[in-house]
Amino acid sequence: MDKVNLRAIGEEAEELYRNGSYYCSEAIIATIRKYFDPDMPEQAIAMGSGFPVGIGGSLCSCGAVSGGVIVLGYFFGRVSPGDAKVAQAMALSKELHDSFKGNHRVLCCKTLTKGMELGSEKHMEQCAAFTGEVAMKAAEIIARELDIGTE
Repeated sequence: MDKVNLRAIGEEAEELYRNGSYYCSEAIIATIRKYFDPDMPEQAIAMGSGFPVGIGGSLCSCGAVSGGVIVLGYFFGRVSPGDAKVAQAMALSKELHDSFKGNHRVLCCKTLTKGMELGSEKHMEQCAAFTGEVAMKAAEIIARELDIGTE
C-alpha cells in the first residue's frame, strides 16, 4: 500500500456509525481493518463492542477514543511479556488521547453528551463526528508509523 485517504477513512467510519452498522469503537476498527489490514481477524471488531456509550453505557471514557486505542494496539502493541513494543503503543495512544482532549477538553462521554438525549439526532451527529475524527487521527498515526503516504 502506497497511500491512504484520511478523509475517506473518516467519512466511512462516520457512515458506519451513522447508519447503525456499528457503534463508534466498532466502526473505527472495521474501517481501519478495511484500509490497513483486511487480514485482521474480524474478531478484532468484536473487541470494540464493549466500549460504546462510554464503556458499556456507563458514560465514562469516549468509545471512539477507545476504538482508536484498540487499533493502535493491534499495529504497535505487544503480545509477549517483556516486549518493549508496549512503550510505542502507549506513546501513540497518548498522542491520540491528547489530540482528542485538545479538541474537546475531555474524554468523558457524560460530559461530551451533557444535555443531549442519547440516540437523539444531536447526539448521533456529534458522536458520528467524533468517530470520523478519531478514525482519521488513528489512521494518520498508523500511516506515519508504517511509512504509508496520506492524502
